[in-house]
Amino acid sequence: MTSSLEIRDIRKEEFLLLGQLMVEVYANLEGFPSQEEQPKYYEMLANIGRFTEKKDTKVLVALSKEGELIGGVVYFGDMAQYGSGGTATSVKNASGIRLLGVDPKYRGSGAGKALTNACIQLAKEKGHAEVVLHTTQAMQIAWGFYEKLGFERSKDLDFMQEGFPVFGFRLAL
Repeated sequence: MTSSLEIRDIRKEEFLLLGQLMVEVYANLEGFPSQEEQPKYYEMLANIGRFTEKKDTKVLVALSKEGELIGGVVYFGDMAQYGSGGTATSVKNASGIRLLGVDPKYRGSGAGKALTNACIQLAKEKGHAEVVLHTTQAMQIAWGFYEKLGFERSKDLDFMQEGFPVFGFRLAL
């Protein structure tokens, strides 16, 4: 189904829709902190379009063959903009991926893989040596998916987000 997907930069008129989708996706992850527990995180998700204002940062979206927005991700060409806890923002010669989310009814469509591969391609075009990302225990499907793509655990990137453990990964390019 991947061939019927379109991956492109987000458009301003899609900011709100993608933000709503991200909040829904993350709020429904079993074992992930709730909106009440981490309101600032969910505010960031709701306003995902703001990442387009950051230097060397893109918000990519996946659209179904019917043109429906079904997922998104944030790509960082400058790790100083990455904005997570831990040491990731100090990693040199790397790109970052954050906030990958796909509408649950489109899971298995290849949208997550297509979005991730688009970010990897952008990193290669920048001539970076690696791609960095984070995930959590609540995101076991994503965790396995990233490992299948060749990402490896990188404990030096782990951190705690308001008492919630977040785990780092790297992909050598």
